Amino acid sequence: MYQRAFSICEQQLGPDHPDTATSLNNLALLYDNQGKYEQAEPLYQRALSIREQQLGPDHPDTANSVWSLAVLSKQRQQYEEAASFYQRALTIDEYALGPQHPDTQTIRANYASLLRTMGRDAEAIALDQP
Repeated sequence: MYQRAFSICEQQLGPDHPDTATSLNNLALLYDNQGKYEQAEPLYQRALSIREQQLGPDHPDTANSVWSLAVLSKQRQQYEEAASFYQRALTIDEYALGPQHPDTQTIRANYASLLRTMGRDAEAIALDQP
């Protein structure tokens, strides 16, 4: 169904429409949840590219795509890459949504958890106090 929704969006709205990016992200999330990381990553990357072009680098939907890549990288144990994605997503959401927004708080908590996994406890503690 996600593949079908993506195909419809791409055909009706075009390959660079923000809703097409949302369909891509949803399909990628399905693959991600199934452990099909190699299939998920290019879809996440394409969704990010569309959102950056159409919505800008500081839009909350762009942050959502970056966040998805952070989670994927963490699952693949690519911790440095994940940290970079989390930092970028957090920066966008703090600017666009504010530090108290639920998405911002979730990204901050996930980022702090990753930093603890990496043994960077001091940085994680600093994140706990926005």
